Amino acid sequence: MLRAHPSLLRELVERCDTLHRRLAAGAGPEIRRQLEDVTYTLCVVTGTRQLDAALYVARRQLADAMTRLHPLQC
Repeated sequence: MLRAHPSLLRELVERCDTLHRRLAAGAGPEIRRQLEDVTYTLCVVTGTRQLDAALYVARRQLADAMTRLHPLQC
């Protein structure tokens, strides 16, 4: 399976979090549209269909990438 680059995943997750906060603070329809766009993109790059699943997969892939870059040394 293809995987998105960690930097792209990180950017999408951060953007999604930011837009969620702005929407909760009462932002208008433009922010909602932007959130729909980033949700769609995140779902596509993670191979999912719902935002909660996309965020889970993205965060897991980011954690896996960090583990590969910085393995625990005993």
